[in-house]
Amino acid sequence: MARPEPTQHTSPTALPGYPATGRIDELRATEYRHLDRDGRVYLDYAGAGVVAQAQVREHHDRLLAGLYGNPHSENPTSAAAGSLVESARRTVLDFFRADPAEYAVVFTPNASGACRLVGEAYDFGRTAPLVLTWDNHNSVNGIREYARAAGAAVRYVPLSGPELRIAESDVVTLLDAGRSGLAGRWGRVGRRGLFAYPAQSNFSGVHHPLSWVEVAHQHGYDVLLDAAAFAPTNRLDLSVVRPEFVCLSWYKLFGYPTGVGALLARRDALARLRRPWFAGGTIRAVSVQGDWHRPMDDESAFEDGTLNFLSIPDVQFGLRWLDAIGVDLVHSRVGLLTEWLLERLTTLRHDNGRPLTEVYGPATGKGRGGTVTFNLRDPNGDLVDERLVARESAAAGFSLRTGCFCNPGAGEGAFGISRESVRQRLLARVDTIDQYLTALRLPTGGAVRVSFGLASSATDAERFVAFAQSTYLNRDVGAASPLPPRLRC
Repeated sequence: MARPEPTQHTSPTALPGYPATGRIDELRATEYRHLDRDGRVYLDYAGAGVVAQAQVREHHDRLLAGLYGNPHSENPTSAAAGSLVESARRTVLDFFRADPAEYAVVFTPNASGACRLVGEAYDFGRTAPLVLTWDNHNSVNGIREYARAAGAAVRYVPLSGPELRIAESDVVTLLDAGRSGLAGRWGRVGRRGLFAYPAQSNFSGVHHPLSWVEVAHQHGYDVLLDAAAFAPTNRLDLSVVRPEFVCLSWYKLFGYPTGVGALLARRDALARLRRPWFAGGTIRAVSVQGDWHRPMDDESAFEDGTLNFLSIPDVQFGLRWLDAIGVDLVHSRVGLLTEWLLERLTTLRHDNGRPLTEVYGPATGKGRGGTVTFNLRDPNGDLVDERLVARESAAAGFSLRTGCFCNPGAGEGAFGISRESVRQRLLARVDTIDQYLTALRLPTGGAVRVSFGLASSATDAERFVAFAQSTYLNRDVGAASPLPPRLRC
């Protein structure tokens, strides 16, 4: 596999502050050396973190050193598994600096599962609307179906400006919408809806202010904070920022285990949720003939069936591993690489002076995370089909992401899609993504996303820029070979 030569411009290693992050390069050479096998370059940390060798060793040693059984029992192996699960809960709360008297940890299959728990059990209704930002992952967008089924209003806060940020004034306006009818009953209704937004966009990398949690509280709303893209490289302190609900996927933070996520919930908010069903492990007692059941009175009432008790202890090890490295250190490294990549991408030019890339979202590292989303343009100014970039980058050993990244609102904002053009009646006969793009007269179905994380190095960033230059600079791709159909947005 031919490796493109690194860019001739100043390396990220020359940036002020980079030497102070050298601990990550030491780990890259030891615990993460498999990242450099066969000339590959991993640039999809927003999709999944990478596992350290120490995590695999710990999992192996723990399973062979002990015996663990289904925790829904009182026998010794059940007690052993249950003890490890409860220890993991405490570690999660410690990591996020959450008071155990205020917050509970509900283990879920992933962040999507955490969102579903809130959506299906929240008391939506005429006086309890749902307010979302455009810039939400589909796992959060899907909550609107529960809200609408309960007769609740659903309102979206739009993106504004080329940086794809959201104006706080627009947030306040949407939170206030419809409030007049409740003004006389305000003292009795207390919280009157749910506000859901991401701390970091998985599309543009934008950091949306954590201060909006308190803004929403002041307007009488509960808050669901999607921290899946934020937590891997940023400190979330729940002793300072106190949303009712936080959704997480652990593999996003440290690669392993998959299939385990969490809902961090304030206990008073968790007590107000009403689940529409029950399952094994969530009830204290149930009768078939009597047609009644009594749910558990703690967080286990939201954990359906048997927990992944063999992997949940890996969450504890992963959090301690990340804490030992230092979230702030990872944040600094990722910030430096992101700033450098943005500067390089936005200054690359074809020989005729036209830009090689169009970056979506902030063009600098201010107020953003380590996710950089863009499209490539040829010398004529035409967009390079993201499927071609996916195919050619994969052949060169790069793992990155293309598409809309399950964030349709940010995609619609980035590509300038109007509300009128996406009305359902206009797209009634659309069955495929390609037909959708044709109906909207869009030249491409998505973008290219590069994202940095825990084990990212300067070489990763340099090699990608070298690849983009050597492959697409001054190249007319109009006659590219046929590409496969798009399967999803």
